[in-house]
Amino acid sequence: MFSDELRQAATNLVETLRIVGLRIAAVESCTGGLLAAALTECPGSSTIFDRGFVTYSNDAKIEMIGVRAELIATHGAVSRDVALAMAEGGLIHSQADLAISITGLAGPGGGTLFKPVGLVHIAAARIGFPTLHRECRFGPLDRSMIRLHAVAGALELAYQAVRLTADSGA
Repeated sequence: MFSDELRQAATNLVETLRIVGLRIAAVESCTGGLLAAALTECPGSSTIFDRGFVTYSNDAKIEMIGVRAELIATHGAVSRDVALAMAEGGLIHSQADLAISITGLAGPGGGTLFKPVGLVHIAAARIGFPTLHRECRFGPLDRSMIRLHAVAGALELAYQAVRLTADSGA
């Protein structure tokens, strides 16, 4: 299911989280659990993976992780603001130290001029640190490729969040 490169990125993150003693939660919309699957594919993931939230619908985002309905109504589910709220809500509703969120348009339909298919917002919330955000525009790839690229981007942002915390002496 996952490329060797994606498996290696997940393995590197799992090992790094294990070494620094952090636990992670995944909060996913357009990837539907693929980030959680990539992490739990790795040996030793049970020591660092707390839980996954598949918040595919707006109601799930609101009910499971506390994203405010007004935020979704104002900015749309595929937005920086909602990605940040998803990551921060995942942190609040888990026992994790780090929560990664993904929300985007995997297509093939649903895109607009301002929010085209392939637009993905990823966020990383870490207790005691500013929440990180990355906007990705993968273009009109097929649905599976957009979702896999989103997982790769989430692994990179998670690793960045861990490195930043390690660099700060935390």
